[in-house]
Parts: sequence; structure tokens; C-alpha cells
Amino acid sequence: MSQENLTRINKYLSEAGFCSRRKADKLIEEGKVTINGKVPEMGTKIAEGDEVRVSGELIVPKEKPVYIAFHKPIGIVCTTDTSVEKDNIIDYINYPTRIFPIGRLDKPSEGLILLTNDGDIVNKILRSRNNHGKEYLVKVKRPVTDAFIERMSNGVPILDTVTKKCDVEKVSSHEFRIVLTQGLNRQIRRMCEYLDYEVVKLKRIRIMNIKLDVPVGKYRDLTTEELKELNALISSSSKTEEASRNKPQQATSKKFDRSSRNRGKN
Repeated sequence: MSQENLTRINKYLSEAGFCSRRKADKLIEEGKVTINGKVPEMGTKIAEGDEVRVSGELIVPKEKPVYIAFHKPIGIVCTTDTSVEKDNIIDYINYPTRIFPIGRLDKPSEGLILLTNDGDIVNKILRSRNNHGKEYLVKVKRPVTDAFIERMSNGVPILDTVTKKCDVEKVSSHEFRIVLTQGLNRQIRRMCEYLDYEVVKLKRIRIMNIKLDVPVGKYRDLTTEELKELNALISSSSKTEEASRNKPQQATSKKFDRSSRNRGKN
């Protein structure tokens, strides 16, 4: 086997989350570590499939984190329940390890969706409410007017609430760009319907700092730079939310309280 596929035992124990490399060296010196039933020398390297134990406890390495950007086609459903929905996103991608989508994009829509096996980052993104912009290109049946752009920008009453102000820009006679920081169920379609506009095509082209740049049905790994910026954005939002929670709470109308339960698809 290639030396590139071998890992020093102390690094293996560290990456598995069992202990630090220094502590691992001490455990090896004390003879508490075994590889395939044998006590190794310091600096021994292990290969995939080797059985590593510490004081008899089997050490299982952590699953390598996966972060991918996928261009979801129309007709694919963002669910992990493969037994119920045959056109589900998991079977469509057929990724070699278990992953799940961050948020949703409804069946008639296409565009960018992120998938991962990192539950922590999913929770941070979905919990955060501070400027996590998602950008869409939307085509409608009727001509896009200045009045329509203004109404969409300043809030539309849907689902017992009024949508937040957002950035909306006319792109062509029947197409506009919109950036949302909410995730109400079918939000864009409902907003358009309220203003007597029918959506013909809806495509998500950006989530926070991640842009759609792969063909329909394809995916790619997020880059190191993208992940670094994404984590910075999440961290910033988490701090803002923590500060907000520590402030005295003001009375909120029941209709706005109910809106928080309607997060999901667009």
C-alpha cells in the first residue's frame, strides 16, 4: 500500500477525537494502544482496515466532513426519506457516504442547494436569521413593472405575516432577481401570487457566499476559501443572535410568532 494512505497512530487517535497527539504518544508508551491486537512502536503507521484499540476500546475514526454544492433539477424533492419519495435528492446524487440537504428547494424549482454530513453547520445555518441571503432568478408570465418591484421589495402579506424588506431588481421584461433572508414556505411563489403574478421558472443562484456554477444535476465540493467565509458568516450571526437573546424581549404579535414555524421551501 502507498505510504500516502498510511497514518501515524498518534495522528489517527487525534483525528478520531479520542485524545491529543501528545496524550496518544503517552498511551503508546504505556502499552495501552494496540493495532490488530499487537502493541505498536512509537511512530507506527496504520492503514485502512486496521483495528485500533486503546485499553481494549475500539477506536472508530470520525467520518470525513463533506460539503457540496448541488444544482438541483426541476422535479427532484429535497427529502432524505428515500422510502416514500422516489424522486428524492439522496438517490439522485447517489453520494458514496451519508449526506443530507441544508434547507429545501421545492420540487418545481431548480438551482443551488448545499448538502453535508456535518449536523453542526446545518443547525447553525438554519437557526441563524441575520443576513443569510439567498439569491434567485424568477421568470413570470406578465411583464415586470416598477410597481411590482416596489411591492415585492417592501413586503407582501403571506402566511399570516408580512415578508421582510428585500432586494429586488428587474432583469428583463419578464424576469427579476430577488435576495431573501427569510425561508417561508414557497415564499417567492406566494409573494408573486398575492400580486397576481404567476411564476414560470424559479432558480436559486446563490446561498450566502456560495454561487451556483455547476450544470444542472451536477455537484462540486466547496472550496477551502468558501468554507472559511461561510463559517465566518455563521459565527458572526451566532454572536448577533446571542446578544439579541440577552436583551429584554419586547411584545410580539401572535401572527409574527406563527411565521417562525413556516420556514422551508421557496
